[in-house]
Amino acid sequence: MNATIDRRLFLTGAAAMAGAPAGAALSTAAIDDAAFWKDVASQYDVTRAVIQLENGNWGMMARPVLEAYERNLERVNRDTSYYTRRSMMKDWMAARDALAATARVPADEIAFTRNATEALKALILGYNALTPGDTVLYADLDYDSMQACMESLKARRGVAVVKITLPQPATRQSLIDAYAAAMAANPRLKLILLTHLSHRTGLVLPVREIAAMARARGIATIVDAAHSWCQIDMTLADLDCDYVGINCHKWLGAPLGVGAIHVRRSALAAIDRDPANPASDRDTIEARIHTGTVDFAAPLTVPAALAFQGTIGSKRRADRLAALRDRWVAPARRIPGIEILTPDDPALHAGITAFRIAGKTSTADNVAVAKTLLDRFGIFTVHRDGPAAGSCVRVTPALFNTMADMDALAFALKHMSV
Repeated sequence: MNATIDRRLFLTGAAAMAGAPAGAALSTAAIDDAAFWKDVASQYDVTRAVIQLENGNWGMMARPVLEAYERNLERVNRDTSYYTRRSMMKDWMAARDALAATARVPADEIAFTRNATEALKALILGYNALTPGDTVLYADLDYDSMQACMESLKARRGVAVVKITLPQPATRQSLIDAYAAAMAANPRLKLILLTHLSHRTGLVLPVREIAAMARARGIATIVDAAHSWCQIDMTLADLDCDYVGINCHKWLGAPLGVGAIHVRRSALAAIDRDPANPASDRDTIEARIHTGTVDFAAPLTVPAALAFQGTIGSKRRADRLAALRDRWVAPARRIPGIEILTPDDPALHAGITAFRIAGKTSTADNVAVAKTLLDRFGIFTVHRDGPAAGSCVRVTPALFNTMADMDALAFALKHMSV
């Protein structure tokens, strides 16, 4: 029989959605996989103007999630502060609790932010266990804003800032070795930024192993999980890290403007309170973030996004994104002059993968490649700068993409002029 998305999950209210079991899958009976994914894709009102393979900026809300968001937006707009000042916090905390349950962390160790950047900025700039002369470290594949935050610690904290280049091509062991070498070379290293899944190339770091190695040396790690959360089959508990920032509007498919910060209770004191919060406030994770007025409807819609993703299942979602990736990467590796930047080791990639045409490493080169894909073949991708070896083009499939979309990309790479 063919399983379908049960829309009733999205019509039972926030309380019921918040209680949906994390990772709950659809029927365990025999499922026609193609029909299943066709049904999932039908829940997205995606543009047909192009083949959309640039889904890393933010994720599209599935229709049931969008409908829940519209209901929440309508209520906030209708009731305004009569709702927000009297009873909204109960719903807000229920949404927070649902997110924490899915992440497998205590509810008081997670708080909503507007995005992962805001969460990571609070963690990096607020980390107060640094003294002048200490060293902090980040890598070439880390997110630009987070690199800038790490660099700012030189003036803010009087520390030395070290940037390393991750190996290319990479293996699990070469990545671990790169960080081990950096730790050995910098005896006063006290803080490392780790990007779990790079937005530039899609490379996945063995974060748990690197963080454990750092912890044994008394080095703290801050993890950027903006792209790994809900793209990989993982929970925050799996990372076993004290400090993590995530996005909910990327792979979870919640509305724009929702992220979260995770700080272990035992590590909370090492993060400064946000100066905009009164000193009289309770000493909680929320005291580390001050967002001001936000789109209240967006976090309130997180339970609907969790429920929708729960009907698919975390592993099934991750396997599908990896399969879409593999569909175009396998033939592209056989095309002369096409360099695939992300390893085929399933532990080191998810859905995102980048490529470049041999010898074309400048920004202008890769802007031109992305433009050719769009103008000649109707395929939308994006160039990315930052890898030490040069710029590239990033391909980011989503759950609404089909295998035919990926075949079209492989065809285009084979036939486009280089």
